[in-house]
This record gives sequence, structure tokens and C-alpha cells, in this order.
Amino acid sequence: MKAPLSPTEQPGPWDQLESMTAVEIAAAMSACDREAAKAVEALSAEIGTAIGRASGLVAKGGRVFYLGAGTSGRLGVLDASEIPPTFGVEGVFIGLIAGGDGAIRKAVEGAEDDAEGGVRDLERHGANAGDVVVGIAASGRTPYVVGAMKWASEHGITTIGITSNPDGALAGSVSIPLVARTGPEFVTGSTRLKAGTAQKLILNQFSTGIMIQCGHVQGNRMVDMKLANDKLVDRGGRMVAEALDIPMDRALQLLTEFGSVRKAIDNFNAQN
Repeated sequence: MKAPLSPTEQPGPWDQLESMTAVEIAAAMSACDREAAKAVEALSAEIGTAIGRASGLVAKGGRVFYLGAGTSGRLGVLDASEIPPTFGVEGVFIGLIAGGDGAIRKAVEGAEDDAEGGVRDLERHGANAGDVVVGIAASGRTPYVVGAMKWASEHGITTIGITSNPDGALAGSVSIPLVARTGPEFVTGSTRLKAGTAQKLILNQFSTGIMIQCGHVQGNRMVDMKLANDKLVDRGGRMVAEALDIPMDRALQLLTEFGSVRKAIDNFNAQN
């Protein structure tokens, strides 16, 4: 018997999209985005559990692997790539996409159907029981992802699944399933829309929560961010000035001397 269609593949209430005006399209898609946000909000407790579990492992030196194909894989790579500049943490979040880095820009035919591909990628990085593996698949059926999650579970690794299909193999094969019930897409089957929006929101909460719990935020300040350009140096200076209630020029001096917002604040407080 053929498996039922994933909710993301089922036709929705929208029809004759080509007859809609540009304003109607934008308004309808905004309503869809609100549905995605509500689906994620309903998962707050489960996302909190995932953050807590992963934070404990990261604090002990563990890593977080994201695995996905297509849009899901790209979103994982995007989130992982933002961690070093934002929080000053290298090598902790690792984004893996079916077909390798080339698939970030261009689809690699058949890569997502390789059930051993994700396993090979995890083995290449030496994934172990101290790590966390996060599978991302809107349909919950992507072989590249599902195969990797089964392998990770068999090796005692904490597994988290981000999907929009409660009946997919992914939700049933992980320690913590995060099922955002986004339903049919505005353009049928185009999971870069509602499902992708939900995935991005979940990843934002997940990685940011981990970094907060691991001490890389003070107050609401990114105290370990990399000072990679003039904009970030200016932002860092303002953070130091506000935290210490000192003039901006003095804050920038401290930032230049100590190299990070955290060190500038800590050293100033130690000396005064």
C-alpha cells in the first residue's frame, strides 16, 4: 500500500494562484507565515527540552550536527554558519547537506535518496555519544536524513528531528521530535515556504537558546561576537559603553585593548 501524502504535499485551499493580484498573493502568503509561526509557538515546551538536552552536552564539549537536503539542508548550514560570528564559538555547530557543499547553491540529483550519505558524513566528522544530531526534513521521509538518524540512535547519540509530518519516519526515529504542523503549502509541495519558515524559526530558537545557556550572552549582549567589521566594532563599543556607563571613546579603547566585549567589561570591572 502506498504511504499517504505528507501534509506538505497535500493540496491546500488556495487555487488559481495565477489569477490573484500581487497584493492578494502577498496577503495570502503573510497569512501562511502566521500559520507557520503559530505551529512553532505550539512547540515551545518541546523546543525547550531540546535546548536543555543539547546545552548540557555542548557545555561538556559536544557538537551539534544539522543534516538536511535541499531547503532543509541549506537552512541548517545557514544556522551553523552564523554561530561563529555571532557568539565567537568555532566548530560546535556543523551543517551537513546531502550532496555536499556544492548543493548549497545547486541541487545535486539523487543525493537526498542516499540513505547512507548522512551516515558517511557523520562518520567523517567522528560523531559520537557526546554530540547531538538534528535531522531536518519537512516530509519526514528524506532517506539521507532518516538513515543518519537511525545510525545516530544506534550509537547512543541524542537525536532531534525537525519536520512537518507527524507520521513520517523522522518523527518516529528520534529522541526529541519537533513536529511543526504547518499543513499544506501555498504552492503545493513547495516546502521552502511554510515548512521552511517553521524550520528557520525552530533553528533560531534552538541554537540561540544553547548559546545563551552556555554563557555566550550577558544581559542581552553578544559578548563573544567576532569584531569582524566596522559595524560590529561600533556595536561592540556601544555594548561596552552601556554596560559600564562610560563614554563611547573609552569603550572603544577597551574593546581595542582586550579584543572582545566580554573581556573589555570583565577587565574594566576587575580594575575598578
